[in-house]
Amino acid sequence: MKVWIDQDLCTGDGLCEEICPDVFTLLDDGLAYVKDHDQVMNNPGGAAGQVAVPTDLEDAVTEAAEECPGECIFIEQG
Repeated sequence: MKVWIDQDLCTGDGLCEEICPDVFTLLDDGLAYVKDHDQVMNNPGGAAGQVAVPTDLEDAVTEAAEECPGECIFIEQG
């Protein structure tokens, strides 16, 4: 499973970070980004900044995507 965030749709609520802080983070710009361990994928962000989700975090990432008010979290299988 891979995940990425469309920052143009992000509302900055931070629910994703609350649900799965190992994968999601909010930066000073008020938008959410995915991260790969300690590397935040904010340059350039979007689909180009997708990361592989560790198996043990897949349920939390799926929950974050379902709860996101901006519907900006995209999951790709495979």
